[in-house]
Amino acid sequence: MHCQPEKTEIYLGADLSYVNEMEDCGGKFKKSGKVADPYKLFSQSGANIIRVRLWHSPGWTAYSDFEDVKLTIRRTKENNMQVLLDFHYSDDWADPQKQIIPKAWESVEDVKTLGDSVYNYTLKTLLKLSRAGLAPEFVQVGNETNIEILQPKNAMVVDQINWERNNFLLNKGLAAVDTFNKQTSGSVQKMIHIAQPENAFWWFTEAIKNGLDDFDWIGLSYYPKWSEYKFQDIPQAIDSLKRLFNKRVMIVETAYPFTMENADEAGNILGDDALIPGYPATPEGQLNYMLDLTKLTIEGGGEGVIYWEPAWISTPCSTRWGKGSHWDNATFFDANNKNEALPAFKYFNQGKYK
Repeated sequence: MHCQPEKTEIYLGADLSYVNEMEDCGGKFKKSGKVADPYKLFSQSGANIIRVRLWHSPGWTAYSDFEDVKLTIRRTKENNMQVLLDFHYSDDWADPQKQIIPKAWESVEDVKTLGDSVYNYTLKTLLKLSRAGLAPEFVQVGNETNIEILQPKNAMVVDQINWERNNFLLNKGLAAVDTFNKQTSGSVQKMIHIAQPENAFWWFTEAIKNGLDDFDWIGLSYYPKWSEYKFQDIPQAIDSLKRLFNKRVMIVETAYPFTMENADEAGNILGDDALIPGYPATPEGQLNYMLDLTKLTIEGGGEGVIYWEPAWISTPCSTRWGKGSHWDNATFFDANNKNEALPAFKYFNQGKYK
C-alpha cells in the first residue's frame, strides 16, 4: 500500500552544511561571472529543500554546531526553502562505520538516562529553533545509522546491533519530535536514514520487528561507488521499500563528479570508481546523472533527491582531513572557472509534482 497522497510534492535540494564555512574561508560562488549568494542561487534554480547536519558539541570545528545550523536554517528560510535537520547525535561525523557518542554523554552508562539525554537534547534544540521562527519541516533522527548508535569511541561494534538498546534510543529521538509537534502545534516529519538501499531492507526489517515504527520517512544515501544496486534498479529498490515498510522514501544523499581533475592538495573522494556507464565525468554527465536519478526515484515512488554537498568548494582553509576540499570535483561549481555554477543546477527544475 502506498501511503502518499495522489498529488505529491517532489523534494529536490541540496545538503549545504559546508556553505557558511566556505564563505568564511573566502570562497565565492559565481553565476554568469558574478558573485552569488549560494542559498539564493539554489532557491532561484528551483531547489525547495536544504539539508543541514548538526553535531552535539564539535570542539574541533566552529561549524555544524547549533549556532552555525541556526544560521543555515535562517538563510534557507529567507529563500523560501524547506529544511531537513540532520541530528548526528555525535560531536563528529556519524556514518555506517562510526557512531560515536558525544563527549557530554560518554560517561552515561544507564540506557534509560542516555535515552533521556537524547530526548531532552532533541526537544530543546527544536524548541530553541522554533522560538527563533526556524523550526525545520523534517528531522533525521540519526545519520546513516546502519550500525548501533551512540557507541564508545574506542569500542566500536559494526557487525551486530543490540536492537533493544538501539531502538530505545532512536525511539527517544522520535518521541521528542512528537512532543515538539504537540507543544507547538507543529507538523515536523520524522526520518530514519540508512546508507545504500541494500542495507535498508535488512535494517528496517529488524528495526520494525523489534519495535521501531513511529517514523514517516526512509531516507537513503545512494552512491553507486558504494552500493550493490545498479543505477537502473533504483526504482525497484524504492518501490520494494515502500511496499514492505509502508513508509515514504527520499534519497537524502547522492553525488557525481563533473571532472576527474583535482583543484587542490586534498585528494578527491570520488575517483574513477565512482563513475557508471553512460555518465562520463563531465558537466553534462553530472547533470544527466542527476536528471536520470530523479526520474528513476520518482518512477519507484520516491519523493525526493538531495545532493551532498554541492557547495564544498576548494578554499585555502583546512577541513577535517586536510587543506582544501575532498569534493571539489563533485560540487556544482567549476573550480577551474572561478567557481562558476555548473549545468547540474538544472536538475532542480524538474516537475514539482508527480
